[in-house]
Amino acid sequence: MGAGEEVSSSSSGNQNGSHSDITNVILNVYDLTPINNYSYWVGFGIFHSGIEVHGKEYGFGAHDFPISGVFEVEPKSCPGFIYRCSIFLGCINMPFSEFRALIETVASEYHGDTYHLISKNCNHFTEDIVHRLTGKHIPGWVNRLARIGSLCSCLLPESLQVTTVKQLPEYHEMEDGTETLSTASPGGSTEIDDTDPEKQLLSPKDGNSDISFIKEAQMCECKVP
Repeated sequence: MGAGEEVSSSSSGNQNGSHSDITNVILNVYDLTPINNYSYWVGFGIFHSGIEVHGKEYGFGAHDFPISGVFEVEPKSCPGFIYRCSIFLGCINMPFSEFRALIETVASEYHGDTYHLISKNCNHFTEDIVHRLTGKHIPGWVNRLARIGSLCSCLLPESLQVTTVKQLPEYHEMEDGTETLSTASPGGSTEIDDTDPEKQLLSPKDGNSDISFIKEAQMCECKVP
């Protein structure tokens, strides 16, 4: 069904589970709707995807604030979606620290309030990361709905074209210098439409802390004396 090769769980991520320089680049694909069980076989469906590198999976989701919408989860375990398959896209030689710096830089280009189902969604994010890392592209069927929608977006209702949630990621500095993240709703509790799978992604229920947002790299402003 297009470029890439589906992989088994045993070959996912780093083969030795450590942060070695050599790591696989794997696209993990999820279903947003049970309809995919039928439409998938004809190359069409509504999918979420995340990119797995160095033993973690990275994705992009929506919220209402001009800060990073890039997050990390355990591979094949993105909350709110149904895991479908993994596609091997290559192997790279990049230290974890270098990859992390890249993800933090990219996070500044993918703010939660810029998410758009048709023009800038999770699959656009994984396509971008894969191309930067390997020079390859994700299989066309993963984001086919968005490409079709871009040609006839005027026919789509606004509720389908744009999805957001009302939660603000907050970063907390720890004593050892590491950072953790929680989500907070400005002005108290905010109602969230649980019928939208993309909204469920960034509104964990029952204290779900499986999602960790990536803090974007801070740009240095150099002053000329």
